[in-house]
Amino acid sequence: MRAIIFVGIGGGLGSILRYLAQVFIGRHIPLVFPIGTFLVNVSGCFLIGMFYAFAGKYTGFDPEWRLFLITGVCGGYTTFSTFSYDGLYLIRQGATLSFMFYIIGSVVLGLLATFAGAALLKL
Repeated sequence: MRAIIFVGIGGGLGSILRYLAQVFIGRHIPLVFPIGTFLVNVSGCFLIGMFYAFAGKYTGFDPEWRLFLITGVCGGYTTFSTFSYDGLYLIRQGATLSFMFYIIGSVVLGLLATFAGAALLKL
């Protein structure tokens, strides 16, 4: 139950941070390109990489803090960071083929599913 609370609080915080970052960036860099989402995704990947390295370096790092920061905050801030984290995990495990399928499959199938979902609602 504690794990769910840590993930939930972190996820809520991450979602609020994503919203605030996207609003701030959108007001200061008005482009047609979704720069807010792009920068949130890249910064979320940077943060999840830092948290991953920190948790690996310090063996006393509390697993609940890992859940709060990586699964909660970064997951709420951007799901792209979790996608990158899973890719990093597969590479570190030496699962190159799984990594390639995961990355390519997620991007291609994710885009196809997005278009399919949008097309379905147009029927």
